[in-house]
Amino acid sequence: MFFDNQSTTLMDPRVLDAMLPYLGHRFGNPHSRSHVYGWEAEDAVEKARGEVADLIGANPKEIFFTSGATEANNMAVKGVGQFYAKKKHIITTTTEHKCVLASCRTLQEQGWDVTYLPVDGEGLVDVDALEAAIRPGETSLCSVMYANNEIGVLQPIKEIAKVCRKHGVFLHTDAAQACGKIPVDVEDLGVDLLSLSGHKLYGPKGIGALYVRRRPRVRLRPVLDGGGQERGLRSGTLPSTLVIGLGAACRVAKEELPADMRHIRRLTQRLQDTLTKALPQVQLNGSDEKRVCGNLNLSFAAVEGESLLMALAPHAALSSGSACTSASLEPSYVLRALGVSEELAHTSLRFGISRFTREEEIDELATHVVATVERLRAMSPLWDEDGDMSQVTWS
Repeated sequence: MFFDNQSTTLMDPRVLDAMLPYLGHRFGNPHSRSHVYGWEAEDAVEKARGEVADLIGANPKEIFFTSGATEANNMAVKGVGQFYAKKKHIITTTTEHKCVLASCRTLQEQGWDVTYLPVDGEGLVDVDALEAAIRPGETSLCSVMYANNEIGVLQPIKEIAKVCRKHGVFLHTDAAQACGKIPVDVEDLGVDLLSLSGHKLYGPKGIGALYVRRRPRVRLRPVLDGGGQERGLRSGTLPSTLVIGLGAACRVAKEELPADMRHIRRLTQRLQDTLTKALPQVQLNGSDEKRVCGNLNLSFAAVEGESLLMALAPHAALSSGSACTSASLEPSYVLRALGVSEELAHTSLRFGISRFTREEEIDELATHVVATVERLRAMSPLWDEDGDMSQVTWS
């Protein structure tokens, strides 16, 4: 059973159907404009560009294809920062994806100043604190993730956008975990740049997109140099087959969004209710209300996350919050940023539920989790139903 849908998703069969012809006889280069093979590929790419734009309420000319959200985030942070280099201040949060934090660190090494805003116990950034961090005439960009990949918390992007627009600061949001899961409209949100990824919304891996607002215009310095494809912002031959897959995934996501949200929300609540009723000392990490459906991050007191993960491995594919980004057993930096104790941060597990998850799988998973947690707790000298986990020392 697959419950790691924040890391990747199963490709929808309708996406594969759209891609198959371009893996075979329709193999043209979309940048070859002297023959029918190239024209055919170019037409398909532009259709896909329109499908991506339609999902997020954008103009197709505002969509630039990338290799994924990591490249899109690098383009946004470094591209805006370097184009508006006279303003050497950027704002982000401590719970961003590693690629945003790493891009900010790269700019810091080149002379930029970066403000890393903290989040509260629910994982939310304080909009007033963000406004106070803006330096008139110095701040060029604010980058805040829409839906967190680890805890699913939704940031108040619309309110942040109003503050940024008021002070003439561009707003970028990493929406890889939001697009296709909740309604996303760039005009309603007011963002200037938005990143998304194909394999997070039932599309292929290796393809993503960056939305760049045209009015008011946002300028970027290209991260890649080359033949000037994607209107000079992202050189390199487009992988037309993957682009078509991303377009199809966005089209299907828009069509299925209401049904997907109902289905995923119901199953997520079913799993949460079952686990919290059957087991004491289970804590939800992140806001209970302001979160994307399908992401359930729970801490099980006195049960080390990696031990639980390994014990469940024969039954389900899951991710542990205590080591979600590396092989290290250090507690998650996202959970620590929320103020979750190191003891509880070591005990977290992330459950990812998708369009294809079945109710029987939820019930089977819950049975395995309950039995495994009870077994591990019974073996642990640390477990006390009424005990204080803060006294635990991890080595």
